[in-house]
Amino acid sequence: MTAMIEIRGVRHAYQTADGPLQVLDGLELTVDEGGFVAVVGPSGCGKSTLTRLIAGLMKPDAGEMLLHGRPVQGPRSTVGMAFQNPVLLEWRTILQNVMLPLEIVPAKTPRRQQEERARYLLSLVGLDGFEDKRPSELSGGMRQRASLCRALVHQPEVLILDEPFGALDAFTREDLWQTMHRVKENEPFTGVLITHDLRESIFLANQVVVLSGRPARTQYVLDVPATGPRDLEHLYTAEASEMLTVLRHQIEVAQGRAPAEDTATPAPPPGSAAQGMQ
Repeated sequence: MTAMIEIRGVRHAYQTADGPLQVLDGLELTVDEGGFVAVVGPSGCGKSTLTRLIAGLMKPDAGEMLLHGRPVQGPRSTVGMAFQNPVLLEWRTILQNVMLPLEIVPAKTPRRQQEERARYLLSLVGLDGFEDKRPSELSGGMRQRASLCRALVHQPEVLILDEPFGALDAFTREDLWQTMHRVKENEPFTGVLITHDLRESIFLANQVVVLSGRPARTQYVLDVPATGPRDLEHLYTAEASEMLTVLRHQIEVAQGRAPAEDTATPAPPPGSAAQGMQ
């Protein structure tokens, strides 16, 4: 398959009062076009830094960041982003908030088609009928749905999701997982999800990447078997349980709480093609 995102030997450090803080150290990652990758790892290991580098909001100190084989030199209009905080503008309606990216980077399509696109996305995530509401009139989950629509309205090649469901209650979060699946089935983007929720990672992604502790490298990669449209019952299967056990162990390794060569670690589930990268 064609690679959409290629990260080659990326290193990045932040300057602090105590000197450089190395966050990423020789990170390697490839995401195929149309793929959906979840990135997990210990808190503070550089997951959000990685998203900013992919989006071109920061430049790495060393290494290469490529999108469709082209170096990332700065912010790209072909990248959409959604965050834990929806950051909707209260003085704009939901429809106007969704269409905001098309005002910042003018689209070539007529205004009518832009609005049709925005309304289609709102309908896709279950917000038809709320186009003229203000953000304060919507629940947290509904605002997050609108934020997702805004990230997709300009038809990006890459969608970056930085813990977009982390602040929501469990029921709303699981509902949005299913919404996200529906969106992915209808929109041709390559997805990168940052999350602390291992269940979320195997439900949404076709590949889970575990980062080591800081400075982060790619520690482990788990391929999630394609099982067709997923529902929440999938998370209670033996296959899902085995994948979660593998990932929990890898997180403990990354935190320094378990040895990497633990022979008690269960084998990846059949067909998962999990592979260590240590």
